[in-house]
Amino acid sequence: MTEFKLPDIGEGIVECEVVEWRVAEGDAIEEDQPVVEVMTDKALVEITAPEGGRVTKLHVAKGEIAKVHAPLFAYEMADGESAAEPEDAEASAPAKEVDDDADTDTGAPRLETPAPQASTVCSAEQERPDRAASGQGPHGRIPASPAVRRLVREHDLRLEDVPGSGKDGRVLKEDVLALVQGDGAAAEPVAPAAASGRGQDQAQGEIRVEPLRGVRAAMARQMVAAASTIPHFQYGEEIDVTELLALRERLKPRAEAREVRLTLMPFFMKAMALAIRDYPLLNSRLNEAGDEIHYLPCCNIGMAVDGRAGLMVPNVKGVEGLSLLDVAGEIQRLTAAAREGRVAQADLQGGTISISNIGALGGTYAAPIINAPESAIVAIGKSQWLPRFDEAGELTRRAIMTVTWAGDHRLLDGGTIARFCNAWKGYLEDPETMLL
Repeated sequence: MTEFKLPDIGEGIVECEVVEWRVAEGDAIEEDQPVVEVMTDKALVEITAPEGGRVTKLHVAKGEIAKVHAPLFAYEMADGESAAEPEDAEASAPAKEVDDDADTDTGAPRLETPAPQASTVCSAEQERPDRAASGQGPHGRIPASPAVRRLVREHDLRLEDVPGSGKDGRVLKEDVLALVQGDGAAAEPVAPAAASGRGQDQAQGEIRVEPLRGVRAAMARQMVAAASTIPHFQYGEEIDVTELLALRERLKPRAEAREVRLTLMPFFMKAMALAIRDYPLLNSRLNEAGDEIHYLPCCNIGMAVDGRAGLMVPNVKGVEGLSLLDVAGEIQRLTAAAREGRVAQADLQGGTISISNIGALGGTYAAPIINAPESAIVAIGKSQWLPRFDEAGELTRRAIMTVTWAGDHRLLDGGTIARFCNAWKGYLEDPETMLL
């Protein structure tokens, strides 16, 4: 019998919550077959079987906490096979698998405590070519050992980006090293997950208690830190998006022809990047000492996504250099990943300003909390058809959207946010000016 130990996922993570077992004791398993999903404080991580065999014991029940390097499950290898040898000395236990997509959140909703950065990642680094249909293992995943997956994360790569030279496209350590050629970026450390605790019902069953874990726990820490250390300045405005809605309808067929869903969000982002050209303070941040302003070279716009694992804020990098359809495609990709809790770590890092589209759920107003260390965030309300007077004093029907800004009052005063918002509003109310 072989004990499978929870591998070192990296990024400082020491424990995970078992969300779902995909197998039961006694089940036969195949190499690379998904076995269990665990939740870190960043994302949902899928662990796969290191080799074929039969599961003999599940050491950690669903909802319980599994510790790194502690036994997660046991299995008997298929007849006549020998135990797989770890490719990395650090991968102590018998093989273990960690989903490469777990690299994520706004880091989790930018839930991890972001490390201070002097610069951010631009669009060129964001390009992620699709992997060819070949190279997928029998379970629709790219085969790779845990050590290789960790190596991929440590270099801020995605497994899909690494051509695998092994069987069924298995990505080997040398494949990764050949790609990065020694210039990978170190993974950002993450605070340990929240302490464990068992939910229990009161005698009458009136109160249900459950521990705050994973992405939600990280969000709680991040929001407390942001709200208690950043003086927030709030500013609200109405934007007439009648012309913008009409333009989107005209462009929709072209977007659909490229299999891109054109929402209003790409317009919000492009207009924001244009407005930031004139007001770069909105795309800056204070250093930790609070005595330097760091103007960021790229406009990496985050978007809050209400995902399966909790709130995540992936960001579209280098919006200033992307076309509208490029931005829409990135939004589509990131939204799908966030809703599954599988956003790559690189997509969660380096955000410079954020948008929270509460209107998608029907809300009109909100007072957002800044996604530190950024300096501003805007909450967008739903668009409503409302009566307004035109320049001739005639009553007309217009699509009105409310927005509410929160700015770091150490950096931004009311006049700066108001002027920036007016510039952004100008592009959205007269969207053809974005072409100038």
